[in-house]
Amino acid sequence: MQKIPDFTDAELWTARSTLEERYGEAIETELADCEIRLHPSDRTLTECPALLWNQRNANFIIIKIAESEYRSQFYYRGYQQYGTGHQSYDNIGDCVVTLLQVQSDHERSQANDK
Repeated sequence: MQKIPDFTDAELWTARSTLEERYGEAIETELADCEIRLHPSDRTLTECPALLWNQRNANFIIIKIAESEYRSQFYYRGYQQYGTGHQSYDNIGDCVVTLLQVQSDHERSQANDK
């Protein structure tokens, strides 16, 4: 079984600094572990470190799937899950920024539909 390394201090600093810049205040994040299929054809789950936070009624998760490789999504309820359109990122800064942009666009679109 493949062991995915934990988030480094530098990765956490980048993610948290980006969130603080976006929201204008420090955002509480949580570290967790999750089990996912790294590839659609995988029959077994791989345990991966995850970074989670909640902001503006949305839940966010960044999953580290390899050394310097990340997946991300945001969700409101179990059936309201959204990705960024990218399978993975090789830079956590790009991952966080894109995730925040996609969620902001989604939030704006939902407000315009009302």
